[in-house]
Amino acid sequence: MADDPVAPGPPAAGLDTTVSHSARIWNYWLGGKDNYAVDRLAGDKVAEMLPIIVVQARADRAFLGRAIRYLAGEEGIRQFLDIGTGLPTADNTHEVAQRVAPESRIVYADNDPLVLIHARALLTSSPEGSCDYVEGDLRDPAKILADASRALDFSQPVGLMLLGVLHHLPDTDEAYAVVRQLVAALAPGSFVTINHSTSAVSGEAMEEAVRHWNEVGTPSMTLRTPEQISGFFDGLDLVPPGVVSCSRWRPEPGEEPGTPAEVDEFCGVARKA
Repeated sequence: MADDPVAPGPPAAGLDTTVSHSARIWNYWLGGKDNYAVDRLAGDKVAEMLPIIVVQARADRAFLGRAIRYLAGEEGIRQFLDIGTGLPTADNTHEVAQRVAPESRIVYADNDPLVLIHARALLTSSPEGSCDYVEGDLRDPAKILADASRALDFSQPVGLMLLGVLHHLPDTDEAYAVVRQLVAALAPGSFVTINHSTSAVSGEAMEEAVRHWNEVGTPSMTLRTPEQISGFFDGLDLVPPGVVSCSRWRPEPGEEPGTPAEVDEFCGVARKA
């Protein structure tokens, strides 16, 4: 974590700094400075209840990097739609993708005013590619797709990134329907990357931490089982090793089997045939 977090300047219009927000809490856990006192207080309380949460946040971020490197490097994906972007930190989707393939085109979508400000200021592209931001809510996938189509060609494969966002939809049937609508818009050869919070590893400790989160922060979180998370990939071809803890999805070469430790973020990457 940052030693001396600094609030990110005057609040933007529409930004409520009296209520903690998941994007800013996550930023705090990742060592960022784009958060407010209310976010740090909530983040510290959750970390006190569930000390592994900071490790979990960083494992989540590391999974993003490995997944993007796989998609851009091994699968040749050159377009990415990242929904639920969160606050820019290090190794954002466009940075990882454009290190592999500078011509990659990325569209980010989020509905947080602070994310919007920072995305427009910081998410700059390589000259060969493009990096765009659209304001959109996951519950309205049609709008996100329409706005993203200005920068992405949906007749060609796209890497759809849904990282740490589906657990903010409390109704599981609605969450499945949103994913189906997004996948339906993708060309064959596209990939869907998801990670989602669960309590499969930490059990009651994770459940209690999320109960506290839902009392003090926005948006709320809904934990799902690994089996429910697997349901998001119905009709798609999962890339090995399938749906696993994000710390164990295609770990870096040289790591011993069974390491690193599992965390309560399960993930998967799947191809649309």
